[in-house]
Amino acid sequence: MTESMRRLRRGTVVAVALLALAACQSTPTTPPLLDLPPASARIGNGAPDLERWWTAFDDPTLVALVDEALAHNLDLRAAMARVDLARANLLLARSYLYPSVNLGVDSSRNRMTLVGPQPLPANFNPINNDYLVGLRASYEVDLWGRYRQGADAARSELLATRYAQETVRTAVAAETARSYFALLAADVELALLRDTLQSREETVALQRDLYEAGVIGDYDLQRAQAERAAVAANVAVAERAVGTYESALAAILGRSPRAVFDPQIARDATRVRLLGVPEVASGLPSDLLERRPDVRQVEAQLAAASLRIDAARAQYFPSLALTASYGSESAALANLFSTAGLAWGIGASLLQPLVGLQAIEASVEAESARREAAVVSYVQTVQTAFRETHDALLANRTTREALAAQAERARKLEVSLELAELRYRSGYSAYIDVLDAQRQLLQAQTLQILAARDVRFALIDLAKAMGGGWDYKAEMAAQ
Repeated sequence: MTESMRRLRRGTVVAVALLALAACQSTPTTPPLLDLPPASARIGNGAPDLERWWTAFDDPTLVALVDEALAHNLDLRAAMARVDLARANLLLARSYLYPSVNLGVDSSRNRMTLVGPQPLPANFNPINNDYLVGLRASYEVDLWGRYRQGADAARSELLATRYAQETVRTAVAAETARSYFALLAADVELALLRDTLQSREETVALQRDLYEAGVIGDYDLQRAQAERAAVAANVAVAERAVGTYESALAAILGRSPRAVFDPQIARDATRVRLLGVPEVASGLPSDLLERRPDVRQVEAQLAAASLRIDAARAQYFPSLALTASYGSESAALANLFSTAGLAWGIGASLLQPLVGLQAIEASVEAESARREAAVVSYVQTVQTAFRETHDALLANRTTREALAAQAERARKLEVSLELAELRYRSGYSAYIDVLDAQRQLLQAQTLQILAARDVRFALIDLAKAMGGGWDYKAEMAAQ
């Protein structure tokens, strides 16, 4: 054996060893470990039921609207369709793990030339018939787990779409509640402005009587009329806000275009009802990452990307295909199913890629890049989860403090307005002091309404940040 042949043999052995070593490699499917903050919440002590957290507001109208949205929202229906597509892809991937069996029925009729290069006897029949009926089976042995890993990847992708559906579900429930409470706040603000407008009109009528009687001058009358006009402008803005929230909520509920154009949203908008909000436990739940469906989604996507790498790497190695056939073939249709026409065959083939390895390498590198992107997506999603929870906990505390302060301010300004009106009627102060007190009270009452709305928004964000809106324990058990 020459030296060049020995080198070639050694190189071949090394290449085979490297391929075998690569076949034994397995890409980890678990997400990376991250530096997480310590848990501190006691979910269940004072906190709303996170599966149906909207029931904690004790508002039957809200419960009915959320149920309607979860049944008819178009984004949620689209997510359900993507789950069905992923389920079909899983069935397709699993089909490669089993043999394929086909029933073949063939027939042919042809005529041979009598004047070809090989002369035929004069009595030879140039017309030939052939009939064939048989079963054909083929099966590629999954030696390196290529198809098994592909099926596992498809299963992880199905899980990802199911978690994506739950992510949409939590978002739909939260957006429905936000739109509902924004609409209630707009209703209450509109009612306050209309009451204020009526009061301003009464004030203008009174000031006109005083002006005509010569008690006050034109300045006080003009200021009263200007104040009434300012409130009238705010009423128009509030009416527009109510109409906008109604159509937005109708769209979230998945109603028809006609119902969106002419929305009919039943609700009980009272100031007392808006100002009352439930209490919740503060802190960070220990199972936050399990509760959040978006985190579970990126975990499943990461697992699928890892399995796709192993499936792509398996293309380096030989594939073993088995074939078999069984049937009957005859030149005469009457003899097709006779014993003499029986035909069968079996075969096996081993195929080792020698050319095109660069394409396989490119496929492995592409899947590796997708996995790296999935890792980054996982880290970003976890980061977002803790940021949203932090912000929601902070908002839950600060918005309640702001609501208490706005409520106290409104109470003080009510007393201040009574004193200003008394001083004005007694001649101790000018009418401008009454107008200033009226404006401050209206502003404080408006801010109190918005503060109550923001408290509800904060509670919605907190429930969403903690993964509320789906039965995650039952879903995890089912997986």
